[in-house]
Amino acid sequence: MHPADEDPQRLDPASLHNARTTIVQLLGRAGVPAGSAEELIGLVEAGVLAAAHREAEEAAETAPAGKGELYESGWLDGARALTGELGGIAERALARAVGAGPAEDSPEARPPVRRMEVERAKVAVTPLYLSFSTVSDLDPEVSEQVLTAVLGTMSPRQRAGYAGRLTRFAADHRPHLTRLYAQYGPGSTITLHGRYSLLHSPTSLAVLERLAASPSTLREEWDAAELPPSWLDGLTKAREASETA
Repeated sequence: MHPADEDPQRLDPASLHNARTTIVQLLGRAGVPAGSAEELIGLVEAGVLAAAHREAEEAAETAPAGKGELYESGWLDGARALTGELGGIAERALARAVGAGPAEDSPEARPPVRRMEVERAKVAVTPLYLSFSTVSDLDPEVSEQVLTAVLGTMSPRQRAGYAGRLTRFAADHRPHLTRLYAQYGPGSTITLHGRYSLLHSPTSLAVLERLAASPSTLREEWDAAELPPSWLDGLTKAREASETA
């Protein structure tokens, strides 16, 4: 039988479970806790489903030609119902990955930041920062404290999509950010030590995004973490100065 004549190959539940378990065990050997590995896998699964939902929605807008109005109407209704259910599946997968947790507008909507969330933020922020500047020598432990304060302003769902939010922020404000880092970053005459120290760290980009999106909540988390107020004030001043340059 020609391969084209065979039914499309789909992984059965046992094979999917085997692949998932293998990934968890391999990550475990690298020191990643099983819970964190499961979370990463869950986020990837939710992302794949969301991408499939977007693709299906686009396809659902156009019925096959030449079938008549009645067929077209029924086809579109069925396609939209199916894509709506796929969107629901993607939403439930994301909820499982980040934990059901409290409602987004409840006082408990921002639970403590977990280690894996900080690691994901590091991966997101570093290449974006390198498109504006170079890595300096700010204490890695301090960088983690800064990212924890930044992530503390968000709900688990917002943290899960933070890489996309940060990427859009960098793209939308690229000219301004380019000026800011040229004037105050590692390539400028500003030294590492002082109120502009944070601009020598990739975490500065994360703080700048929060200053634009949620300044008051960021200040609360900053003070709670007992980070130097001068760093946040310096970053705020540099941001304002470069906007008018």
